[in-house]
Amino acid sequence: MLENIKVALVHDFLNQYGGAERVLLALHEMFPEAPIYALLHDPKKMRGKFKDADVRVSFLRKFPKFLQKRHKWLLPFMPTAPETFNLRDYALVISSSSAFAKGIVVKPKTLHICYCHSPMRFVWDWNEKYLAEQGFGKRKKFFGRMLLNYVRMWDQVASHRVDYFIANSKTTQERIKKYYRRDSTVVYPPVEIGDCKETKAPIGALVSKDYFLIVSRLAPYKKIDIAIEAMNKLNLPLVIVGEGSDKYIKYLKKIAGPKTKFAGWKKDEELKKYYKQARAFLFPGEDDFGITPVEAMAQGTPVLALRKGGATETIIEGETGEFFDDPTIESMADGVRRFMARESEYDIEKIKEQARKFSKDIFMERIKKVIEEKMKE
Repeated sequence: MLENIKVALVHDFLNQYGGAERVLLALHEMFPEAPIYALLHDPKKMRGKFKDADVRVSFLRKFPKFLQKRHKWLLPFMPTAPETFNLRDYALVISSSSAFAKGIVVKPKTLHICYCHSPMRFVWDWNEKYLAEQGFGKRKKFFGRMLLNYVRMWDQVASHRVDYFIANSKTTQERIKKYYRRDSTVVYPPVEIGDCKETKAPIGALVSKDYFLIVSRLAPYKKIDIAIEAMNKLNLPLVIVGEGSDKYIKYLKKIAGPKTKFAGWKKDEELKKYYKQARAFLFPGEDDFGITPVEAMAQGTPVLALRKGGATETIIEGETGEFFDDPTIESMADGVRRFMARESEYDIEKIKEQARKFSKDIFMERIKKVIEEKMKE
């Protein structure tokens, strides 16, 4: 049924590689001939992940590069960008969105399904945090609030251009209902499940399976600083894999103790080795789903996570990991102590079995089922 229709994919930004981009990659695999429309695209940051795709970029690409790297300066233009995409030739458009992609305008007969990673947190429930993190002073905050209010109103209107929502978790499903007043179906994101290839050699400076691991985009809302301070307090080794702004990384390195190492970006196969050789995986922030904890479990590694968001849907307490209740140094340090007290009780195969519930094959099967059902309506 789906083989005979013209499909287009729409995504917010292709300038950093994270969980949302992994979802888009799976959709691209399902529909390899479908062009991908994006507000911005930086092939270097995508590291060849979409090199075979027909990527079509909005007018935002015409702005100077230094502005494209600083999203807050282009924010007034972003609501308009997806509205300018020419999608009149497609019978099905799938938007992959946590921000602006769902705001596309399509013909009445075109089916628009949005795979929603989250309603815009920075305009709905994290707006004051966003203004603080972006360095808005007292005077600038007044204009910042006006801008976020405009984007919030646009987002509410844009949500009703979607014919049907797919949520990446029950947490996101609840937020879609709360902010957009729309129903949705939950289809969990695809996770790379396969075991890494065995290696006899240690990774980099790591000499044994005694370190705790973080794999994350290095941004303030990910709460990496809390994990660093907690591990400093406990005098335990921590390895951090990921990229972020130079300013934030400089801050993290400043507060890091001698047992914390920054490994930078890693290729998928090498990343699996980091997961497998870790003592436990740390997930200190709140995420609407959180792919990296499941990737860690796929390698048999238990997870210690904040008891909020999507982690509560993927981690089985006492079997595949532990939780801590507050995003504070003390609460996380206590969680690490509880983990170590029962560390020997974890069963690697049980941990892997839980991760298999979120495989790419299951994701594709469920996405296809939803699309076919909606095409028939």
